[in-house]
Amino acid sequence: MTALAGFGPARRSSSSQTSLVWRVDVTLLVATLAVTGLGLLMVYSATRGTGSVPNKSFLDRQMTFAFVGVGLMAVTMLIDYRRLRELAALAYAATIVVLLAVLVLGVRVNGARAWFRIGPFQLQPSEFGKIAVIVALAAFFTIDRATPTARQVLLGLALAGVPSAIIMLQPDLGTVLVYTAFTTVILTVAGVRPRHLLLLALVVVAASAATLQLGVLSEYQVDRLTAFVDQKPTKENVGVFEQQRNAQTAIGNGGMLGTGLFDGDQKNSALVSQKQTDFIFTVVGEELGFAGSAVLVALYGIIVLRIWRVGATAPDLFGTLICAGVLGMTMFQVFESIGMSTGIMPITGIPLPFVSYGGSSILASFLSVGLVENVHMRRFQ
Repeated sequence: MTALAGFGPARRSSSSQTSLVWRVDVTLLVATLAVTGLGLLMVYSATRGTGSVPNKSFLDRQMTFAFVGVGLMAVTMLIDYRRLRELAALAYAATIVVLLAVLVLGVRVNGARAWFRIGPFQLQPSEFGKIAVIVALAAFFTIDRATPTARQVLLGLALAGVPSAIIMLQPDLGTVLVYTAFTTVILTVAGVRPRHLLLLALVVVAASAATLQLGVLSEYQVDRLTAFVDQKPTKENVGVFEQQRNAQTAIGNGGMLGTGLFDGDQKNSALVSQKQTDFIFTVVGEELGFAGSAVLVALYGIIVLRIWRVGATAPDLFGTLICAGVLGMTMFQVFESIGMSTGIMPITGIPLPFVSYGGSSILASFLSVGLVENVHMRRFQ
């Protein structure tokens, strides 16, 4: 199969006898942990409050999920990723069942019924579904190593389309966009012909139009889109419009070096809502300034480049496509999340990987890095 430049199988080497632990991509691991550490600091800053006794409850929960995430990443690294091909269908089926269950049994947050409440925690199945669908698509497009036919492309689109349709019923447009992004990258790397990619684009446009016509999105989500398209406040979207403008003001206040940790004026005045989740980048921009924001973006750049490199040296197409999916997922989430805060993208509620507050997001992010490390550790086998 053809692929993007740089992607492809690597040659085997006698170093396959080397202990797997020494084959970890240290650069990827360190960059991931660095972003996570910065994220914990930003979550604490966003939620500590202005009282004499700082609120540490959000930080404590996020730290718990971060430690669990590191453990899941380690376990994921130890299980040979090639075994996942056999489990892909089961994981995919389980994902569909759980996504359907959350429509009935889940709790509604910000207009979307997308979470299960488990004690004091909430888990979002669609976050973990990203990993299952990436593995399922990678397994599907390695069944036949010839260039995918139109029928195979349609089946692949159906694999991604079914969970996406269920997620849209929650409704959660942001997550559907993430599924679309990594599916597109996987199809491209799998060698899908350009005309079939055009088919994907047409499907996305048609599905988007149908979603708006059928009123699937909540009124709040529609207001988010119209505020971005119109670029001016109306009676319906004035709240959303001001939310994004306040986020931009906060980032502008940071200047080159920022206002200082915990000293963001916009953040402390509560003018920026959801600052620990959707708009966490505003806290980075205001308190750490352009310099701190650039460091964060550079760390993401390192993560993306390392994922690309692991895909390029993967021992088989299955590993390459897994890395391609994680690459597409990570790049889109970073771009969209930062874009929401800076005003260049509409507000869709996509978390910033490893930084935004949220257990499901950070667990899924660590699982995805674990998969990439898994492929890297077995590149000579």
